[in-house]
Amino acid sequence: MNALLSVSDKTGIVELAKALHGFGVRLLSTGGTAKLLADAGLPVTEVAELTGFPEMLDGRVKTLHPKVHGGLLARRDLPEHVAALQRHGIDTIDILVVNLYPFEQTVAKAGCTLEDAIENIDIGGPAMVRSGAKNWKDVAVLTDASQYAQVLGELQSAGQVSQPTKFKLSVAAFNRISNYDAAISDYLSALQEDGSRSEFPAQANGRFVKLQDLRYGENPHQQAAFYRDLYPAPGSLVMAQQVQGKELSYNNIADADAAWECVKGFDGPACVIVKHANPCGVALGQDPLQAYEKAFKTDPTSAFGGIIAFNRPLDGPAAHAVARQFVEVLMAPDFSAEALAVFAGKANVRLLKIALPPGGSRDWDNGRNLMDVKRVGSGLLMQTADNREITLAELKVVTKKQPSPLELQDLLFAWKVAKYVKSNAIVFCKDGMTMGVGAGQMSRLDSARIASIKAQHAKLSLQGTVVASDAFFPFRDGLDVVVDAGATCVVQPGGSMRDQEVIDAANERGIAMVFTGVRHFRH
Repeated sequence: MNALLSVSDKTGIVELAKALHGFGVRLLSTGGTAKLLADAGLPVTEVAELTGFPEMLDGRVKTLHPKVHGGLLARRDLPEHVAALQRHGIDTIDILVVNLYPFEQTVAKAGCTLEDAIENIDIGGPAMVRSGAKNWKDVAVLTDASQYAQVLGELQSAGQVSQPTKFKLSVAAFNRISNYDAAISDYLSALQEDGSRSEFPAQANGRFVKLQDLRYGENPHQQAAFYRDLYPAPGSLVMAQQVQGKELSYNNIADADAAWECVKGFDGPACVIVKHANPCGVALGQDPLQAYEKAFKTDPTSAFGGIIAFNRPLDGPAAHAVARQFVEVLMAPDFSAEALAVFAGKANVRLLKIALPPGGSRDWDNGRNLMDVKRVGSGLLMQTADNREITLAELKVVTKKQPSPLELQDLLFAWKVAKYVKSNAIVFCKDGMTMGVGAGQMSRLDSARIASIKAQHAKLSLQGTVVASDAFFPFRDGLDVVVDAGATCVVQPGGSMRDQEVIDAANERGIAMVFTGVRHFRH
């Protein structure tokens, strides 16, 4: 049995080679890998010796030879293939261990040049991997160090690698080549004539790994599955660990993402309750319990069967409070032993634990998407993600009345919430708590009316509230609705042809108005 080892990432390769040698496997290798194995005292045959042809062109050509690819591609069950190998003095290669030049890591480095990128495009490695993976019934192809243990285990117990394992390795090999080629395409097709890189390559190559099949999609007649990015960010939903509960549904995951992305934006203890992709209650508190109680008061009716997210570990008191309502999914960075005990008797409640990003509890940027995509008929819309944050210094007061310091804090809170509410979005807030949310209406005027109506139904007074509008008020009528409801301060992007009309209306009604200069449509 022959094994060819040629790796860029040397992790575990010496240990693997020693084990293979112990099983009586002949070791073949190239360049730096061969030297490493020889230095470890292992008998190794260099590929140049095998082929009778030296490495050339600075290592660009070393394995592109019939004695390599013939040994990989020959079918052992076809006499004519075996005879051809014998005529040309070619030995079979039964195990191939290859990982590729680090192209992805190279182009991710600051200051990477086109020349750097080109020199890290592997040619011989992918060619060998494709040859071996195509002939998977006869060749075990290992493309990642995580695969070494299983192959060694099977060699030790059975003296060979099983057919199911070889097929699984072949699929993984083709997936690796696909991802590698996609990374090269993404990089090269994003290059501009001036040497800069566009955020939108000429060809978009999505790379996603399936996490699980789902029972169905948005509706029972639709099929669905859940995928993650090839390289997921820490602190993102796909990194969640399900602690207990039923399988997540398509709608659970969509709503959970909306809740988690929203709650990540707050510095203090916060709770977000989402129903049908819209926040129906958001609040800050001294602790998770207070944050939850305030968020729940916003809209107890909509909170029924909702998705709840905390940006602090869930403790016992908060767990007892949440357990009194019907909840589909509950998310937090962690759960105390008491909190887990509270929900142990509610087997259907899905608990998701999402570890904080490694940079610290407030390093939320690590868990944000850089790009958003949306499918349209036979096409794809791509945009940079809406990660724009507004600071206090960026707010522009456009009215005679100035917001109070407390109102300014509530304005920033309301603005963060409005960003995650479907357009048209109107959000009433006070004391770090949503008081009324109007979402997804065709008219901003209707959103304003609905927000005030929902507050009335929840028996919440809107007197002295602030209001956030995700886009400008096109007319004064929407402003009049929120002021009539009790709002004393409004934050909006501005930018309408009738801005002055709305500003004049705010001055007439004696309220403060602040412009952000930033719009947050969410469709």
